[in-house]
Amino acid sequence: MSEDLALANGQTRMEVAYGAGDGDDDAQAVVAQRASLGVVFEQVYRPWNGTLGPRWVRNYAIFRHHVYGLFSSKGHRYYNPFVRLTILVILLSSLTPIAMIFLSSTLPGDASDWLTRMWGINRYNLWGQVLGYYPRNLCMWPLLTALVVGGMISDDRKNGTSAIYFSRPVTRTDYTIMKFLSAAFVLTFVIVFSYVLYYSTSIVFRGEGWAFLIDTLPMFLGGLIAGLLLVFTYTSIGMALSSISQSRFFAAVAFLAIIFGTKLTALLVELVFQTSIIYILSPYDALAHIGQWLVGIPPNYEHSLAFSIVSVLVYNAASIAVLVNRVSSLEVTRE
Repeated sequence: MSEDLALANGQTRMEVAYGAGDGDDDAQAVVAQRASLGVVFEQVYRPWNGTLGPRWVRNYAIFRHHVYGLFSSKGHRYYNPFVRLTILVILLSSLTPIAMIFLSSTLPGDASDWLTRMWGINRYNLWGQVLGYYPRNLCMWPLLTALVVGGMISDDRKNGTSAIYFSRPVTRTDYTIMKFLSAAFVLTFVIVFSYVLYYSTSIVFRGEGWAFLIDTLPMFLGGLIAGLLLVFTYTSIGMALSSISQSRFFAAVAFLAIIFGTKLTALLVELVFQTSIIYILSPYDALAHIGQWLVGIPPNYEHSLAFSIVSVLVYNAASIAVLVNRVSSLEVTRE
């Protein structure tokens, strides 16, 4: 009864570590010795009173984290070896015309002329190097974008790493811009760099003079603008999809679904109703239409160029609006 009453009053009984008789009179409890069994440390948190690095250093750290991860995982974003291998294969595949141009420069006569017509510099090849439906915009560029932007922001939402960014003096604007630039840089390196390399090496291998360079420079600049527009549009769509999910798989698959789904839908509508106006829903076709105008080749679409320009502007504006809105909802603590 006394024990129950003590428990009811919030008291407990402590059992001793040794008995109360039968030879236990001389028993002693062993007390841990500080010197022999361990040391108690005192941890004190002190505020940082030093000088912070400039703004560009903090932003460059975000950029470096994502871009350098393609080459080294130590201290940077981890890319699966399969992803790295796929990006390398895409880059090498986009450089295959250079190998054909080099081969044509080593062959004599009709064989060299035939390869030059097939792979040399002309309006259609410059356009196809960036916006050709097969294999680049069917196999290469959408897959490349999906692999790069898939986990840019979705990983931060899933793992709570936004707390690491915003616990430092990093604004949401800087966070958004540097994430966007990180993804766009990888796409630019593969798409635009391969385009510029194709143009320059073709002139070198064929031994063309200044007259050829002046004649083809407007076409080259038109294709370059089309390539940059392609990079910006694909990056904005991919980043918007990455910002609304917590799974890199969802963002990647959703991006591929938008590119291929709108293209296939517009193609079926054209086959049935003999109209190309639905192609304005396809980001690829809108970009291809603009690219054809920039390079100066006859368009494959019956609708006005203005519709394609408006389509690209709407896609980019809507994607950036979604991206900014979702980034503004990121908390300093893990979601």
